[in-house]
Order: sequence, then structure tokens, then C-alpha cells
Amino acid sequence: MKTLSLALSVLALSAPLAFAQMNHSDMDHSNMPMSDEMMEGAVHTKAVVNSIGEGTANVSHEPIPEIGWPAMTMDLAMMPDAEMMGDIAAGDSVTLMLIKGDDGMYAIGAMMPE
Repeated sequence: MKTLSLALSVLALSAPLAFAQMNHSDMDHSNMPMSDEMMEGAVHTKAVVNSIGEGTANVSHEPIPEIGWPAMTMDLAMMPDAEMMGDIAAGDSVTLMLIKGDDGMYAIGAMMPE
């Protein structure tokens, strides 16, 4: 029983780390309009932008308790109509608005400089 408990604990603790390492850049979020319903489920976090690419941003964000994410560095898909409020470049501190898509994945809906 002790072995099973230990194995389940290790699995539960490693799941968020595996998710953080996932490559989200191949995911198609192009059919995700920002409805009022989606906006109600939006979460916000502070982050530092490490890089911004075509349709994705690599960020180091603070913990997001609303969705159970620890602080981590990860690639996040950007919604096609993501609002970039100002000139944002690598190294900038920002507030991210994350929107959960129908596929259950979060994407950047807006990025605001601090």
C-alpha cells in the first residue's frame, strides 16, 4: 500500500511539470472567438516575457492558483485576436489574460505591460 501511495504522489506532483514542458505551438486556436462566456472564465497572472514568436509566447509566470498551475516557464499559444496593449518585447514584465478554449487549453487573450 505504501508503494502505491508513493507512486500516486509522484505521479500527481509531476503532472504539472510535464504540462509545462508541452509544446503548445502546434495547437490550432484559430476558431476561438472571445465571447462573454469565455471572458468570465479568464484568469490573470503576472509574467516576464522571454520571447514572442509567431502565435506563441514563452513566459515565466507567477503561480496561478485559480487553475492549479505553479510558477513556471512555458510556451503559451496566443489567440489569433490576442490584444497586445503596447509594445512588448523579451524581458518585459506583463500581466497576461488567459482564456480557456473548448479543448481545455489556456491561451493568451491579452498581454499588458506592467
